[in-house]
Amino acid sequence: MTPGLILSIGEAMVELSQSDTPDNWRLGIAGDTLNTAWYLRGLLPEPWRVGYLSRVGTGAFSQRMVDFLSASGIDATHVSRDATREIGLYAISLQDGERSFSYWRDSSAARGLADDDTRLAQAFAGARMLYLSGITLAILPAPARARLITHLARARDEGAQVVFDPNLRPRLWPDTATMCAAIEEMAGQSDLILPSFDDEATHFGDRDLQATAARYLGCGARQVVVKNGGGPMLFDGADGTGRIDDLQPETPVDTTSAGDSFNAGYLAARVQGADCGAAIRAGHALSRQVIRHRGALVPAAIAAVRG
Repeated sequence: MTPGLILSIGEAMVELSQSDTPDNWRLGIAGDTLNTAWYLRGLLPEPWRVGYLSRVGTGAFSQRMVDFLSASGIDATHVSRDATREIGLYAISLQDGERSFSYWRDSSAARGLADDDTRLAQAFAGARMLYLSGITLAILPAPARARLITHLARARDEGAQVVFDPNLRPRLWPDTATMCAAIEEMAGQSDLILPSFDDEATHFGDRDLQATAARYLGCGARQVVVKNGGGPMLFDGADGTGRIDDLQPETPVDTTSAGDSFNAGYLAARVQGADCGAAIRAGHALSRQVIRHRGALVPAAIAAVRG
């Protein structure tokens, strides 16, 4: 793929994560689509540009997020401001390497990221790749969600590649039926779907990796890569079909951003010419490094995979 802009779309929040001392917490900036953008920026050479589309407030924490994007080399041109709302907050608690989350995001400014047709059209114009997740869809009111999907479909028709991670989070949706319908609608407008099998089995009843891939291909997706928590992974669709069974497992310190970093490693490899199997290995290698550390964004993981 010719280098250009990869635009990630979603909500970034203030992140509180536990340090090695239980009563001490670290403050950072993170969010699923921001995490992927951050790892993409660290992996890709400079001819590639990585941008973020979101909406924040005008206060100090919102400015901290915008400053963080700029310091990370991520284009913040399409982060708009809201005069009445602020950036959201979440906290990560860990037990045996597994995470649980507490959120304060009901009035997040990011809920308005798709309110303006002109802003969306300008942001998507000329982008090589548009990346979003099910969380991006979940935080939006239904009319804004429909507006975003319409603009993504239009951009796809004009040559952009649309990449979607379902990232199923039922607590963010009115009900499971609404979530599943919106996810499959978005899948129909996507070139690449990156689902996690455990979530898909829980909420869609998929019996195996092949069932997940077949369902999304049936929705209209062009290619599917089914993640599987470090176990065997499956890819299927127009860019190839296969199964990767020999991925080396890792005992996690913190699984935060495991899927987000996998997505970045996979996409970075693919846009630079790797086939699906090699890209899965690249994504797994990065994710495996990330879960050895606490927190969502791990510079040491990028350094490790880049050698």
